[in-house]
This record gives sequence, structure tokens and C-alpha cells, in this order.
Amino acid sequence: MKAMTPLAILAACSLAAPLAAQQQQQPARPPMARRARARMYKREVPDSLVSKVKISEDSARAIVLREVPGGRVQALELEWENGALIYSWDIKVRGKPGITEVHVSAIDGKVLAAEHEAH
Repeated sequence: MKAMTPLAILAACSLAAPLAAQQQQQPARPPMARRARARMYKREVPDSLVSKVKISEDSARAIVLREVPGGRVQALELEWENGALIYSWDIKVRGKPGITEVHVSAIDGKVLAAEHEAH
């Protein structure tokens, strides 16, 4: 077996160091399938209403999931109802029949209604 010369060792190290540094700098990200699953629900969010909201969809979603622990979003609709701009969420809880519908104000984030609908 042939011994490596100092020049060959230096060349190998200079090629490996940038690659190792690049791998360490990249933040860990969940697999694409997991990120995509987090948003897989039916959305009816008209562009004409989005400009009027003061609470983001993500903030409203967090509020709803605190209201319905263990819930998973099935659908979202942004709509005017009884003169209020609301996010209407359909939430499914594993092992529980039906869905829970939760209305959140798109203006101030208050929960306006929460009703379980057994099917």
C-alpha cells in the first residue's frame, strides 16, 4: 500500500472541510411530507376578504387548536357572518364522532362560537 504524501493529505483536507462546514450550517428541517401534512385541509379563503383580516390564519389556527385540544383541522372558511368577519374552522378529534365547528373573529381573535356537531 502506498503512503499518502503530505501534499495529498493537505488536498484531501481542503476539500472535506468546506463540505463539513456547509452541512453544519444548514438548519434541520422536517421532511417535506410532514410539512405538507400540516396544511392539508380544505381552505375557502377569498382574496377579497384576506385584506380585511387583522388576525393571521396561523394565529387563528393556534387559537382554535387551544380551544379544541387534540383536534386536527379539517376545513377553514373565511366569511362574513352576522356582520362579523370570521374564520370558521371544522376540527376533528380522533376517537370522537363528528366535528367541532369553531368561529374566531378575524379582527380580534376572540372565539365567537364553538359547537360540536355529531354526525
